[in-house]
Amino acid sequence: MDGLLLDTERIALSAFNETCEHFGLGNETEIFMRCVGTNSELGEAVLKQGFSGKIDHLDFARIWDANYLERTTNSPIPLKNGATELLARLTALAIPIAVATSTSSDRARQKLRSAGILTHFTAVIGGDQVTNSKPHPDIYANAADVLGVTPAKCLALEDSENGVRSATSAGMTVIQIPDLVQPTQALRSLGHIILNSLRDVRTYAFQEENQGN
Repeated sequence: MDGLLLDTERIALSAFNETCEHFGLGNETEIFMRCVGTNSELGEAVLKQGFSGKIDHLDFARIWDANYLERTTNSPIPLKNGATELLARLTALAIPIAVATSTSSDRARQKLRSAGILTHFTAVIGGDQVTNSKPHPDIYANAADVLGVTPAKCLALEDSENGVRSATSAGMTVIQIPDLVQPTQALRSLGHIILNSLRDVRTYAFQEENQGN
């Protein structure tokens, strides 16, 4: 959802940097990047490890969240390029769609509703509905189960490394649309599809060998 459908990762980074300034910290972008694609529990663990000996990570998380909510609650949440057109096309084809996000399910629905796209989705699977966060496959396996299809019949769209590894481990065909970070060579070795924009998904020439990879 975030960074793939919703153009919110830059907002989250801005809120993160503002929180770092509040605590008198330097550039801690590396910690932020490790939080991308994680649920609240794993994200909290990243903050605890990253800020150990510097500040109380719970205080940081609370103020960061408040800064982020202020930016995403008082104004419409922007969509990524091509999101509207792709969702309209999938809806017209009556293809069931689920959101599999590390964000809690209630907050995810609120954000999708604010962006005006919630009605496109058959289900919203949040990070609070699984025990193991991305990069574990649980959330995508859950999404496939809710949709009533096998993972091998699913196309997963992702932006982050954690998300790509999660969907790949679940046995889905994966398309990555990188957002803030380009995929590493180690991630590229998974053999998933990498495109520049959601606009490219509608015109991508899928081949038989990609199915189920």
